[in-house]
Amino acid sequence: MILIDRFLSDEQDPKAVEKVIGKLNDMLGANEELIYMAVQKRPAVNLLPTCIVVSNKRIFYCEPGNFGITMNFKDISWKTIKEVSFKEEIFGSKFICVPTYGENIITEYIPKVQARKLYQAAHEQLEEFKEQQRQIELEERRSTTSPVTVNTVPKPSVEEEPLAFIPPAPVAAPFVAPVLVEEPEDETTLKLRKLKTLYDKQLITLEEYEAKKADILDSF
Repeated sequence: MILIDRFLSDEQDPKAVEKVIGKLNDMLGANEELIYMAVQKRPAVNLLPTCIVVSNKRIFYCEPGNFGITMNFKDISWKTIKEVSFKEEIFGSKFICVPTYGENIITEYIPKVQARKLYQAAHEQLEEFKEQQRQIELEERRSTTSPVTVNTVPKPSVEEEPLAFIPPAPVAAPFVAPVLVEEPEDETTLKLRKLKTLYDKQLITLEEYEAKKADILDSF
């Protein structure tokens, strides 16, 4: 049995709440719980208000029909809702439900306090449902993805043969250029060289060069 008092905390219309709760008692599914109810309040005449009820599985829209004799119920499950929002206006607020397919459902003249709490309850339940769906999809992916095992065939063992000894290649000795040792010139050769240098520099005449050359050779 649903207690009515918990849905009268924000000045909801007691008669509307009582009528809706009495109908919803037989409509709730297993493990379904009502969380919050907002009741429409028109600025002039509010004899037949529309009620919006949030449960942990769906949103109920409860609209009176036949001048209040009957009640029309429409419910939308969380899996078919894209998002919810509300907009404050001069007279109350608009509560907006955006389904995945179809037109937006807009309910006007919801008292501002009730609209805020209605949105908060609906938003939390919608996000919780989306998170549960993400976890379910993640688990399904994990269960369908199995690790791939690659069977590797071991290579046959091969006995290692001893390596043949290869002598190192001979290293060529570095080339050393021969050193030419000049023998010292004798005195006669040195004199003739100096004499020739004097003649080449035109410091002596040819006759003087020939005469001194003959003297040096005669003394050898």
